[in-house]
Amino acid sequence: HESGGPNGSSANKLTSGVASGSRLGFKGTEDLGGGLSGFYILEMGPLADTGGLAQGGLAFGRQALVGLQNEWGSLLLGRQYTPVAIVQTDTDPFVTGLAGDSANLISAGGPGGNNRMDNTVRYSLTSPRGFTLDLAYGFGEVENHPSYKRQYGGAVGYVAGPAYVKIGYQNVNDAQGVPGSMTFLGTRYDFGIATAYFDYVVNKGSAVFGIVNADSRDMLVGIGVPIGAGRLLASYIRKDDRTPANYDANQLAIGYVHFLSKRTSLYTSIARIDNNAAPGNKAGFYRVGNATEQGLGSRGFNVGMRHAF
Repeated sequence: HESGGPNGSSANKLTSGVASGSRLGFKGTEDLGGGLSGFYILEMGPLADTGGLAQGGLAFGRQALVGLQNEWGSLLLGRQYTPVAIVQTDTDPFVTGLAGDSANLISAGGPGGNNRMDNTVRYSLTSPRGFTLDLAYGFGEVENHPSYKRQYGGAVGYVAGPAYVKIGYQNVNDAQGVPGSMTFLGTRYDFGIATAYFDYVVNKGSAVFGIVNADSRDMLVGIGVPIGAGRLLASYIRKDDRTPANYDANQLAIGYVHFLSKRTSLYTSIARIDNNAAPGNKAGFYRVGNATEQGLGSRGFNVGMRHAF
């Protein structure tokens, strides 16, 4: 159920990929000897409610890449996630899904706000001691204008045991070469009885579902608490708009996931965004969506089932 839209609009939906975008794909690895291996991933986003495809209808819109890997890291070529998007997913208690999705207020980078990069060369390394490095460059491929649609980013951090700390950066030029960027600090720590989450983002011209914010500071605090065969989730997000328009927004969300097995879970979540902008304002009215859809208004509730195979 979605509500709080323009003129008090609301809607009931049976939809797909609420907790995590539905996916179906192929992947493989071949040992090339000497510790070197080649691999590929082709992954699409089917929509179970309509039979269509997410990611704008692309055949393999989630990921499409080939690469080489050894003890010195991985080299990946193709369509893949931005380094910042990986940090965001890893440090959101809702894992960028359900009504509590952090992507409702926090961009994954750039004027388009996309969490994936096309035409990308990426290098990724995780050391035995937990230090990580992730670098990516996406070619714009615009004739005579190499900076148009170009993007690049990276992340460094430490991931070991209960601790996760990464800082990432993403810079994206639009079709006319105008840049948007963001710096993303993502952290989480598993205390055993609960996992705490904290994110801090400096946004300079990146977008959330088409809303480009020229200057904001975004903060997330969250928690995940194991309860029997389930997990309680909660987060608060503050978007501090530093522009004269002052389109601040705050999101409060709570959810629960109950694991019937390793492959099947039931879930529910509810979230509300308090906007400074009026409903329908295309420059500053943020909406409660989920892992696949944006949503129509400032409030959302969902209940459903997720199955993996």
